[in-house]
Amino acid sequence: MPQFKVAHIREQGSDMIIVPLASSFGSRGSTDQNEIISDLQAHAHAAGLAGRVVAVWDDGGGGMRFIAPSPWLSFFTSVSLSWVWHNVNKTLSW
Repeated sequence: MPQFKVAHIREQGSDMIIVPLASSFGSRGSTDQNEIISDLQAHAHAAGLAGRVVAVWDDGGGGMRFIAPSPWLSFFTSVSLSWVWHNVNKTLSW
């Protein structure tokens, strides 16, 4: 049974479902990444979580990478992976 810790927050007037993933997520192709995000999005909505899924992962050099909508880029460049983990408040499982 897949299980993901998520930070379900409201920022900049938008609901965000921030999902920390393994650093190996970054080495997947964009098609695989988008399929994973779509799957997480479907399960998040089925679980009653409002908002858009944003995948985040450790870049291997002490930083954080992410896939987020363009209007949210400045927000995500201003936070760290430790900030995300500190704000984890839900578990998504199926």
